[in-house]
Amino acid sequence: METLLDGRLKILQGDITECSTDAVVNAANGSLRGGGGVDGAIHRKGGPDILRECMDIRQHRYPEGLPQGKAVITSAGKLPSKYVIHTVSPVWKDGSKNEKEILSMAYKNSLRIATETGLNSIAFPSISTGVCGFPRDIAASVVYKTIKNYLQKKSLPREVYLVFYSEDDLNVFLSSIKSFL
Repeated sequence: METLLDGRLKILQGDITECSTDAVVNAANGSLRGGGGVDGAIHRKGGPDILRECMDIRQHRYPEGLPQGKAVITSAGKLPSKYVIHTVSPVWKDGSKNEKEILSMAYKNSLRIATETGLNSIAFPSISTGVCGFPRDIAASVVYKTIKNYLQKKSLPREVYLVFYSEDDLNVFLSSIKSFL
């Protein structure tokens, strides 16, 4: 595990559904109904309570679906974490459709919810770099800058984990942020 930002940012390879942090972040789709990748894994392992809460959020707060960059919180069902923060990230087009700004907002809004809820720890997957096609090196710089700027202003969460499913993804992230260290 690599640690940065005075030990507050921890970077590791693993399975986000195994994290026992206060919250894990779900790279959700706007329907909040589950899907593939991280979204499907969180819903499968967390069980039906997560989907039930997501459907309540859809019915009462976001009937048209959760917009990109926004985030909401539910319980974690059977996951080892306490909460799931669901955020919708952008699909990469060509970089001219505010994709970087939306990705940054997905992280900021997730961190904001963690702070407002009083959470000490949060774990993020590599949001948007899978089926959404966001270039991993560009995502790395956006994510690192966003988290660094947020943690410089806030005391919570105390620990932010970036959990990469593959060693290759972890290595791309680390090599992409070297110029910022």
